[in-house]
Amino acid sequence: MKEEIIKKYLPMTEATYYILLCMVKPIHGYKLMQDVEALTNGTVTLGPGTLYGATSKLVKDGLIKQVESKEERRKSYQLTKLGNEILLLEYNRLNLSVENGKKILDGIEV
Repeated sequence: MKEEIIKKYLPMTEATYYILLCMVKPIHGYKLMQDVEALTNGTVTLGPGTLYGATSKLVKDGLIKQVESKEERRKSYQLTKLGNEILLLEYNRLNLSVENGKKILDGIEV
């Protein structure tokens, strides 16, 4: 089961990567949308529908869980152990891609 979930998420979409990255600590949806946009300098923006669909899928697959929120009317989410593991796998995959690119592209002028 776990291997199937990992296979389902890797490689990860950019939006899913940033959603999981911002859920390392508890966060509610609106704040998450703001943080993703700020973190990516506006290159990734999440609409409410996209975020709702993604969080539903991530909860169902066990990557995130709903946690207690300080704000009564907002749902907050946080990574689960599985979500953290999959996020780290994707981080390492992306890091390897960057390192391989550096080996080939360093010294090439644009």
